[in-house]
Amino acid sequence: MSADPARLAAFEVLAAVRVDGAYANLALPAALVKHRLSGRDAAFATELASGTLRRQGTYDAVLAACLDRPLGKVQAKVLDALRLGAHQLLGMRVPAHAAINTTVDLVRVVTHAGAAGFANAVLRRVATHDLDAWIAEIAPGRDVDPTRHDELAHSHPAWVVEELRRAVGEDEIEALLDADNQAPAVTLVARPGRAERSDLPGEPTRFSPYGVVLDGGNPGDLDAVRSGAAGVQDEGSQLVALALARATPAPGPDDVWLDLCAGPGGKAALLAALAAERGAGLLAVERAPHRAQLVSRALTGAAGVLGVVTADGRRPPMRPGAASRILVDAPCTGLGALRRRPEARWRRRPQDLVELVLLQRELLTCAIDLVRPGGVVLYATCSPVIAETAGVVESVLGSGDQVTLDDVAALLPEVADAAGPLPGTMQLWPHRHGTDAMFLALLRRS
Repeated sequence: MSADPARLAAFEVLAAVRVDGAYANLALPAALVKHRLSGRDAAFATELASGTLRRQGTYDAVLAACLDRPLGKVQAKVLDALRLGAHQLLGMRVPAHAAINTTVDLVRVVTHAGAAGFANAVLRRVATHDLDAWIAEIAPGRDVDPTRHDELAHSHPAWVVEELRRAVGEDEIEALLDADNQAPAVTLVARPGRAERSDLPGEPTRFSPYGVVLDGGNPGDLDAVRSGAAGVQDEGSQLVALALARATPAPGPDDVWLDLCAGPGGKAALLAALAAERGAGLLAVERAPHRAQLVSRALTGAAGVLGVVTADGRRPPMRPGAASRILVDAPCTGLGALRRRPEARWRRRPQDLVELVLLQRELLTCAIDLVRPGGVVLYATCSPVIAETAGVVESVLGSGDQVTLDDVAALLPEVADAAGPLPGTMQLWPHRHGTDAMFLALLRRS
């Protein structure tokens, strides 16, 4: 027996995420190359793997309703295949007979014939309803238990639903959760001085003057991307770099910009280009050696690079007041990028917040010490969780009188409807702006 290559590639991505803790967006390209997939087959495998991971919570509840045993008693490989089959039946336009037969073939290849018969029976039960009918069966009414309803209907853990509801409000929570389950468009950035936006295929982005939304194809095939003149970067991340570059500089030389948490290097590459336009240079700091290598690769060939330092951003080897502008794109839960990192919602735990918030406060406090008087620090997280956004900024503002909060929204007048949880801060949203849910706050050392 043989399995369809696109479905086998998607299965291998799910296995890599489950067994090795891989990131789907990194495991997927390797699987496509291994199985020599391109064009429509590559697009099918991509949607099958990513969509299954996004909707895993919903599909597990549906499968549990179709099983004669607890979900935890199903062999892991078989369960991965059943999830792929459920996505084809409930989330893709695949005819039921094709979705069932190809999944059964896949189970035969990765396990054994007995498991194939089991998979066939389960998926035939799944095929008896469409997604809306299954949600009506497995989830309580929203008026009865809104968190449990959203957990099952929109495939987000309950604690994530609660944190996002606290951040966006009851009126928009369903729109946000739905946006998290949509496949994002591929967005490119033209790095100033090395490429023009008009050089890239696709439609111009709504807010960033450097971005385009790719209209198809593999971005790695573009000469500008291969040379580093352009890169793949969400528009929200482009706006973070743009806001820091537009901020009023400190008195005196505006010559040293610092990216304190630079890995994997996308924002650093755009910042270096913007710094070079202003006669400044960028110093990038990254704690993890392998990520520091990614930063070096991203900055290869860029003007305005002072160097890449492998060091802890809380204790970097530089003197206080060394930089005029600093970016702190802090490690966070990543709950603002669930469209792009679908597995993150299943990996994060509520207890992660405590450790991350302590780290974020330390990084931001260090940045305040490193920036020269009158200089600015842009604090950004790819998370809208209040503890990681307003909570961190308020704790630093309240720790002394040497820091004030500038109005970052005034630096990005192109963006409307992005008021943050604190006056002067910004919060981008997938459902409003089509970007990752980036938070921005601009602090100035007085």
